Amino acid sequence: MRLLHTRLRVADLDRSIAFYGLLGMTVRGRSQSPRGNQLVFLQAPEGGSEIELCRIPDGLPFALPEDLVHIAFQSLDLKADLSRLSALNVKVTEPYTPTGHGALAFIEDPDGYEVELLETDHR
Repeated sequence: MRLLHTRLRVADLDRSIAFYGLLGMTVRGRSQSPRGNQLVFLQAPEGGSEIELCRIPDGLPFALPEDLVHIAFQSLDLKADLSRLSALNVKVTEPYTPTGHGALAFIEDPDGYEVELLETDHR
């Protein structure tokens, strides 16, 4: 078994594509599900890991339950990445924090999902 992707329900596909593009993700494909959901698959720079963005047209209003999920990205230079993202008005919800194995920080995507940034050799 191998993890293929994680789905995130989003309110605005273009806004989410732009945000995850700041983290190095690129659009691998677009489709529509049999239910009519608009889907965009984003792939990590080194391949393998994917995120599926899902917009449900005419669905219930989007509301993200608190602490439902977060995604983690490895950063090779967390201070530089935080500086770059902050300059682009990305919301930093937890600043650079040293850990026993490197450092971490949290940012927020346009729909309120937590995105953890880890500076570590953890894979």
